[in-house]
Amino acid sequence: MSEIRFLADSMLGTLAKWLRILGYDTLYSPELTDLEAVRLARCEGRVLLTRDTGLLRRKGFRALFIQSEVLEEQLAQVLREFGLRSDNSFSRCPVCNAVLEDVPKSEAWGQVPPFVFQTQESFRLCPECNRFYWRGTHWQKMRAQLEKLGKMKG
Repeated sequence: MSEIRFLADSMLGTLAKWLRILGYDTLYSPELTDLEAVRLARCEGRVLLTRDTGLLRRKGFRALFIQSEVLEEQLAQVLREFGLRSDNSFSRCPVCNAVLEDVPKSEAWGQVPPFVFQTQESFRLCPECNRFYWRGTHWQKMRAQLEKLGKMKG
């Protein structure tokens, strides 16, 4: 997996979430000022993803102007521009960006709905925000969306 790291500006929260779902280290903090975002991108070597042309005029960091307002087109652009793949999908928390950890089923007891506990065997936990993840219907829908994206990016 590529070591490219992203920082999404305040207009691109949904794009940040989907890059995380794809397994890419993507920071998103809507309260960052433009100056703070630029400093963070420089300091951490992140590519700033933005729809703000003013940010693009600043120097000393990598940035990509996101052309579309449509999520699928935004994702396709980022995947195409950086030659990215989705080999590590569902490895990061889509909420906080931490790397998810596999946990024994017993740790999910009382933390997930009873039906989910009964019907699922594999669980992942975010060590930062303590959210549990499993391959339910939401996972299937996201997987279908990623497959659709795979066809778009070529």
